Amino acid sequence: MNPVAHLPLEPNAPTDFDFLVGHWRVQHRRLKGRLVGSTNWEEFEGRSTMHKTLGGFGNVDDNLLELPDGAYRAVTLRAYDPQAGTWSIWWLDARMPGALDVPVVGRFQEGVGTFLAQDTLDGRPIVVRFLWLSENPERPRWEQAFSADGGASWETNWVMEFTRMASAA
Repeated sequence: MNPVAHLPLEPNAPTDFDFLVGHWRVQHRRLKGRLVGSTNWEEFEGRSTMHKTLGGFGNVDDNLLELPDGAYRAVTLRAYDPQAGTWSIWWLDARMPGALDVPVVGRFQEGVGTFLAQDTLDGRPIVVRFLWLSENPERPRWEQAFSADGGASWETNWVMEFTRMASAA
């Protein structure tokens, strides 16, 4: 039993990520090289479980990524800022437990969540974009893209296709 599930939610909590609550099988597709003209993709499986926190103004994913060279765990942390009307999303990789990635920040409009951050890749500045597509709540999709030209062009480098599971099997 998850004790977090029994804490009350705030009645005015946002519902943007409600589609993601629960247990998921995840099909990952990721470019092997980023912003280097690579067309070589690797595919691997994973699992994810998401629950609400912060009274519904946040949520957490517990992730298992089954990479070809070995599995690892990671956490996604999301928090909503009601004054700005935006979500911040952080990634914590268990292989580097002392560092949170730079948060991407954004919102949902017409069923698509767009989240952006200024970051660096191999020492050069980039823009990171996450897209959440939830038209089918039983099969949501997440995409990550990088831009080396301030957002004029984008290279999608990671796609996750989610399929709902009945339990945390």
